[in-house]
Order: sequence, then C-alpha cells, then structure tokens
Amino acid sequence: MNTTIQRILSKAADGERISFEEGVQLFDCQDLHALGRVAHQITTRLHPEPYRTYNIDRNINYTNVCAAVCDFCAFYRKSADEDAYVLSREELYRKFEETIALGGDQVLMQGGMHPSLKLEWYEELLRDLKSRYPQVNLHAFSPPEIWHFHKINKLPLKTVLERLKAAGLGSLPGGGGEILVDRVRKELTKGKALTQEWLEVNRQWHLLGGRSTCTMMFGHIETLAERVEHLDVLRKLQDETKGFTAFICWTMQPGHKMAHFPAHGSFDYLKTQAISRIYLDNIPNIQSSWVTQGLKIGQVALFYGANDMGSLMIEENVVASAGTVHYLTLDQIKNAIREAGYIPRQRNVFYEYIDEKPRANIAPAPADSGLSLPVVA
Repeated sequence: MNTTIQRILSKAADGERISFEEGVQLFDCQDLHALGRVAHQITTRLHPEPYRTYNIDRNINYTNVCAAVCDFCAFYRKSADEDAYVLSREELYRKFEETIALGGDQVLMQGGMHPSLKLEWYEELLRDLKSRYPQVNLHAFSPPEIWHFHKINKLPLKTVLERLKAAGLGSLPGGGGEILVDRVRKELTKGKALTQEWLEVNRQWHLLGGRSTCTMMFGHIETLAERVEHLDVLRKLQDETKGFTAFICWTMQPGHKMAHFPAHGSFDYLKTQAISRIYLDNIPNIQSSWVTQGLKIGQVALFYGANDMGSLMIEENVVASAGTVHYLTLDQIKNAIREAGYIPRQRNVFYEYIDEKPRANIAPAPADSGLSLPVVA
C-alpha cells in the first residue's frame, strides 16, 4: 500500500473527514482488508454497543406501471401491457396483515411512476392503511415517485409532501438514487428525476421533520470518481439537513437491457461499502445488502462498515425481476449476527430498538475482526 493511501486511511481512522480527491484515491487501494479495518473502526466508534440490528418489513410494489424507462429495470410495465397491475385494497390488506403476523412494524411501499393516478389517490391510500394499521410505519414512495407526483399534479413539492405526511406517510425510502450524477442518470433513464430533483425531494422532506434513507446502485456505466461524487452530494445534504438515517449500496444485477454488463462481485461490493462508511462520516447507519450478495457476504459486510443487516424482506419484486434470488429467514439473519460476535436486535426505520433488551451481554467484536475473516476475491 502506498504512503498516500496509508495517510488517507490514518486520517479517517482518527475521525477526520476525507476530501473528494481522497475518496477517489481510496478506490485505487486494492488492500481490501485495510479498507475494511478502517471502516470497521469507524463503525465501532459510532456503534460501540454489542448489538447489530435488523428489521422486519415487506416491500410492496403497489403498481408496476411506470412512465419512466430505466435500462436496468426488468420490473416496470406500460399501462397497456397485459401484465400491468395496480394492487387492490384487499390484496394490500392481506399483505399488511401477513407482515404484522410475522412481527413486522413497517411496510416499504413503492411502485412505478403511474401516469394517471393523482395525488388524491395516494392520500386516500395512506389514510386507509394508516387507519387500519396504525402501528405500521408507512415507509413509502421513492424520491422519483414524489417528484413525479409534484409534476403531474402541478403542485409545489412542499405541498405534495405536506399532504402525504398529513395522510400518514411516515418516512421516505432511498430508491431511485442509482448514481446521483446527471451524466449517468441521463444515459440510463428517461423520464426520471435527475440528481438535484432527487436531492430536493429529500431536502424538503427533511425540512418538514421527516427522515429518509439513501442508496447507491453501482457497477454499470459510472466511473469510480462518479461513485464518490454520489457519496459527496449525499454527505453535503446530510450536513445541511441531518435527515438521512442510513445508507445502503448494492451492485447492479445484470438483466433486461443491461444483461451484457459483467456482474460485479463481492470484492467490489465490500470495497465500495467500506469506502462509503469512511466517506459518509455524518450518516449514522450502513445496511448490509445480503439481498444482492447472499448470506455470507452479507455477514462479512458487518466488518466492512455495516452495522445493520437490513430487512427480513418478506417480499421483494424489483431486484428479483433481474434474476437475484437471495432470501433469508429471520433465524438466518439473527444467527449471522451472532456468528459475527454480536447480539441481534430488532429496530424500526428510525433505528430505535423495538424488542426487549437481552438479559445477557457480550463484548463487541474487536475493531480488527475483519482480518480474521476469509479473504474475499
């Protein structure tokens, strides 16, 4: 490892913020364990408790009809397509009740950008679901969907968000982020929110007191510098609003029009997540992406910057449409956390524990535990 990389990693380990240029330089580092060790030190400093978390929710795609065209998406349909759908209320009720029966406290509800559903339809949907299931947080509508509502209803963005919040919207998911660089977004998508629009939805939501997650889908046409640019705009907005609760990154799953792209493996995933933990010094939580990486790499990610195993994911349709089929049981998630040396705790979207505090206590895994894990190639 060259002295420049050593200096940057030492700086980050000491709690100093690294610059954009230093973030780009970290992608030149091929010493995965060195990156992981520093990311894990930062995670341990932020989360010294002996717990690592998970939540139980369900990803309900209420419609697959979408006015946008994304090259990487195998899920969306046009209104006239034979298999286009909008879920009935009865189907939604069934899915909510199954989630509650499994101990879930949240539903992640996203769809396509439907060209004809008006804001009143979404308000009525939220009010209905919140009145029936008041204990369930409605983590709903990605920033591109919200921006779409703003455009087709010809209403100020703040008004749209105020009305949705009043109807029962609890928090915003970070979907539709992909890479927050307009060169990439314009090449991959048509009819979808650009970078500043995605950020503005979150900004306005945070100013209303709302919280959201943020994401990155990488491993396609972006450059390594553009990955850092994505992290940089998130860090700047978090400096301004402090509204992001967590960051989640995953590799693009080749499929649909992107089938010719080579799949990015676990090395690139762990490296990118570790650099994200180092760079995003103001976002408190990082979720492991076992949904795209599988159980073992999802577990290893707990030593490369993640402090959370994400959701049980009772249902997932979008990533699965591209061919990814990793599913875990609740026991598998809990055991993965235990095997890593931590106590599993259930949390909500705001990273508050919602289970009983365990009676037994164990010491957290040491900060250099990543060195004892298998080398990932």
